[in-house]
Amino acid sequence: MNKTININLGGYFFHIDENAYQKLRRYLDAIAKSLSDDPQGKNEIISDIETRISELLSEKITDARQVVNEQDISDVIKIMGEPEDYADTEEGYTDNSYKYSKRQTSSKKLFRDGDDKFLGGVAAGIAHYFDVDVIWIRLAFIILLFSGFSILLYIILWILLPEAKTTAEKLQMEGEPVNIDNIEKKIREELGTMTEKIKDGANEVTKKVNEGVKKNGKRAKSGFQDFLDTLGNIITSVFKVIGKFIGVIIIITSAAVLISFILAIFSIGSFEVLGFGDDFLDVPPFMHDSVLPHWLLAICALILAGFPFLILFILGLRILSSNVKQFSKTTSLTLLGIWIVALLLVVFSGIEYGTSNAYNGNKSETKNLYLENKDTLNLKMVNDDDLYYKSRLRRSSRRVEVYDGDKRKTYCSYIKVDVEKSDVDEVSIKVRKVSEGRNRNLANKNAEQLEYKYELNDNTLTLDAYFLSNSRHLLKDEAIYVTIYIPENSVIYFDESTQNFLHGIYDVDGMYDSDMAEHYFLMTSEGLDCTDCEVEEALKDLGIKKTDSLQ
Repeated sequence: MNKTININLGGYFFHIDENAYQKLRRYLDAIAKSLSDDPQGKNEIISDIETRISELLSEKITDARQVVNEQDISDVIKIMGEPEDYADTEEGYTDNSYKYSKRQTSSKKLFRDGDDKFLGGVAAGIAHYFDVDVIWIRLAFIILLFSGFSILLYIILWILLPEAKTTAEKLQMEGEPVNIDNIEKKIREELGTMTEKIKDGANEVTKKVNEGVKKNGKRAKSGFQDFLDTLGNIITSVFKVIGKFIGVIIIITSAAVLISFILAIFSIGSFEVLGFGDDFLDVPPFMHDSVLPHWLLAICALILAGFPFLILFILGLRILSSNVKQFSKTTSLTLLGIWIVALLLVVFSGIEYGTSNAYNGNKSETKNLYLENKDTLNLKMVNDDDLYYKSRLRRSSRRVEVYDGDKRKTYCSYIKVDVEKSDVDEVSIKVRKVSEGRNRNLANKNAEQLEYKYELNDNTLTLDAYFLSNSRHLLKDEAIYVTIYIPENSVIYFDESTQNFLHGIYDVDGMYDSDMAEHYFLMTSEGLDCTDCEVEEALKDLGIKKTDSLQ
């Protein structure tokens, strides 16, 4: 039968049997002897060790009536470690059954760091938990500040997370095993830091006193000089604050630009990499008709423009915190090499893009038109407003992207219409399509793929006032040339819709092309001859409009 003893260990009360008590007593005495050569902080170290032992025993003793036995003490010693593992003792405590390994690991716990805080130490505690520099966590809170989310999150964490006050809690926060060695090291570090601060403070006070004595003894400086020194200190402080503010502006601006570039990469390249069609892509004109894939050009553009902003981002961090290290020489050379490769690819793509329009190609198609009678041929032009609405039909070299059904194409209205005398007694139409390419054969193929339609209904020939091409040809110079051949003594009427498309038509009266609309012309051996122009002029002289006379 063993005797039970009541003890107070680290503020906790325990019932412990006599053998366990003796073992714990010898263990604590051995620790005290191991610290006897260096008494600095000895009592605080022993107090923290006792507190840690009491925490470990509390985890094992769930019932207040439960008695701590010798095995419980052995388990605690195994976690805490033997004192002779760290320092020689005059009368060492040895228990070969519980050898301690210094490589014992401990899981981290999330605390607030009260020693490194701006407000509540939340960012520093999270940085310890994820083993990153605290500047990155603070920067994340600054970036999220604009959303308002970080303020609420910080307040919640400030309320929920306990502050690491004891040495054991600080070790747990840093992920270090809470044992004799680490407790001793932690306390000695804190004592050393405190001693250094006291020395620095004493030196500062001594320096100020000496400066005051020197000033009073020698009276070398005038009151105006003191004013200048004070003003200089104020200006220096102001510039430091401005520098920090500039650092924040640089960080926010560069981070916003980098995020924008990354989002642009996903919008341009990710769909192509995933195998989606061109309908999901919205690429800049520079990438149209390029040999290199869009995603590769997008990455190169990101590298070219993003690396300078990445350097600015690091510079901003270094302005805010001196703990942020600059890139090593190896990293700098690697980034420079990547940047040069991206530059070469973009230059190659630019040269290749320039050569893609180096050659002109054309494709011509001639077709006879069979009129039901030899009456007047009416010529008009129409637009498809469902593709692209135009309030007024006119020729233009401007190209826009449209959707023909579910396919994206390029819409253009650069069409020139000419009328010439036919060598045979038949009406015919010739459509010549013009495009560009990096070689003659490809340019001809691009021209052949241009989509243009016309329709003959009775004696009315309706021409499209536009043509469609591949969406990749947005910047190519493309056009449609329509030539209508009518035999001699045939009559043609130009509808008002053709006014801005007529080009290069020869008539015996020398009229402007745009003035030929809404007139009848007879094809003679010398060219077109207006048959109603004199009548119209006569009506004008009488103050009667042509439309009024027709009514």
